[in-house]
Amino acid sequence: MKLVWAKETADDLQRLFEFLFEKSPNAAAKAMEGILEKSNLITEFPEIGHLMQDDSGRRELIIPFGASAYVLRYYIANDHILIVRIWHSREAR
Repeated sequence: MKLVWAKETADDLQRLFEFLFEKSPNAAAKAMEGILEKSNLITEFPEIGHLMQDDSGRRELIIPFGASAYVLRYYIANDHILIVRIWHSREAR
């Protein structure tokens, strides 16, 4: 399956990277590497994320990072996977 990132997700990644980069450039690079690695895993195992209970068809994948995690939300479509949002689990949403 092909992986597609929504525009909002690119903005999310940029925001997350910049926030962490101010504290530790090395940690920011490792976080992005982990996010990209786990998101590519979705192409092999599309149902790896748990199905949300809101009847939207969205799934959530928790990506551990240090003492917390990132949350990646996505849809499974016919021939692709659309990643719609990503945020840090401690972020006020």
